[in-house]
This record gives sequence, C-alpha cells and structure tokens, in this order.
Amino acid sequence: MEREAWDDRNFVKKAINWALRQIGKRNNILKVKAINTAQNIYGQPSKSAKWIAKNALDELISK
Repeated sequence: MEREAWDDRNFVKKAINWALRQIGKRNNILKVKAINTAQNIYGQPSKSAKWIAKNALDELISK
C-alpha cells in the first residue's frame, strides 16, 4: 500500500483506501497497524497519498 500510494489513478486510490480501512476494522491489532501505515502514507509528498491517508485516518480514528 505504501509503495503504490503515489498513484493518482482513481481506482488505485480508492482500492488502497478501501483496503486500509477494511483491514483496520478487523481487530484492534490490525487497527493499530493500519493507522501506522496511513500515517506513513501521509508523510509521502504525493497528493493522492495524502488523500488516501487522511480519509483512512478520519475513519479509523473516529471509531
């Protein structure tokens, strides 16, 4: 996920975002790992990476 988060194709962004959010919902251990991954993605300079991470973090942290 982190490696391909720079890709700005719409379906790629959505797929990474969806997968990250769903993995984070499985259990608390995976939630922590998904949040860490999203934070790593957010640190990338890509606009699409920031979108993926912000959207995932909003959902994972709010629950």
